[in-house]
Amino acid sequence: MDKKGMGAAIVGLGTALPEYKVEQASAASRLAEALADRPESARWARRIFKQCGVETRYTCEPNLLDPPGTCRYLANTPYEQIPTTEERMELYRHASVPLAINAATKALKDAGLDSCQMTHLITVSCTGMFLPGLDAVVAFELGMSHEVRRMPLQFLGCAAGLTALRTASSIVQADPDAKVLIISVELCTLHIQPSDKKEDLFGAAFFGDGAAASVVTSVPKQEKSCFVLGDALTSLFPGSAEEMVWRLGNHGFSLYLSPQIPQLIGQYVPEAIDRLLAGAEYPELWAIHPGGRGIVDTLQELCGLSETQTKASRTTLRHYGNLSSATIFYVLQEMRRELAELDTGRREGLALAFGPGLQAELMRFAYRPAVGEEGAMEEEAVCRTG
Repeated sequence: MDKKGMGAAIVGLGTALPEYKVEQASAASRLAEALADRPESARWARRIFKQCGVETRYTCEPNLLDPPGTCRYLANTPYEQIPTTEERMELYRHASVPLAINAATKALKDAGLDSCQMTHLITVSCTGMFLPGLDAVVAFELGMSHEVRRMPLQFLGCAAGLTALRTASSIVQADPDAKVLIISVELCTLHIQPSDKKEDLFGAAFFGDGAAASVVTSVPKQEKSCFVLGDALTSLFPGSAEEMVWRLGNHGFSLYLSPQIPQLIGQYVPEAIDRLLAGAEYPELWAIHPGGRGIVDTLQELCGLSETQTKASRTTLRHYGNLSSATIFYVLQEMRRELAELDTGRREGLALAFGPGLQAELMRFAYRPAVGEEGAMEEEAVCRTG
């Protein structure tokens, strides 16, 4: 069979977490203690920490686990002791590389491939930067070819994991021999602000740190399960540019998330879903980026989804928080685990993620369980709409 149009698939997934675990109840108590002189803010913080759907998450910054008297990221920290952007970027540089290597090594092992076989490397992050960049350092550390084609996707927010998958799928469709390694590293907790403002406390309630990696190749013709990637769509929401703002400041990156984001997603995303599906019925699998509990709630209600269909997203949010661009890979990994336990057949799916713009990234996919050579050839054109 001619290779052209064979399609692309995720054949390997890997994740990695920092060593420091944040218990949500403990974090809320320490924050409330730091806000003892501002009882209204303390009450609001306790409420949002309890209601945001997160139970645990991880951080690369051990100081965040210190009591209020010594934690430099909490309200009442003297101005001169607040970590500067330079300090935070140094923490990012030191922590991001081993996490990236860890996640990538797991994804390559899962794919049964070696780093030197990768033709392309896409690195994704919006929470830190340095030069030479993560892409160059990781390429050397993993022993990749000196001719590997590197594409860093920087500062694209939570939707960038799907942006990377869309890009990787296009690469593989154009060149079926291509093998793309995607690495996403997000150290969101480095940007927690010592503030009592509601928008700052909201962001501090559910973001976590972590890395994820995936290997995208042509659809494999062997006894291996995979996620076959299908058509994709990107949609900007009109008049919503100021609803999600992420700016560089003297003390890290300052984030503003509008409380209207779930409403805007509910307003614009159903129509985008209908465009992508082009008249097809809603799929069974939904890999929703859990940017917050409200986003999952909104889509579950509007699309008539069951608790089972949002389980992977809610489980990811509960255990790890919002990991920005890396989150969608955690959702897919959790979904794959659930499907493997069910010993299910092929299932159609839709992945969604949201970021600054406001922007939605949507991609069709299908879970294909391990099949023989003949079955794999029959599945290779899945998810195409024309």
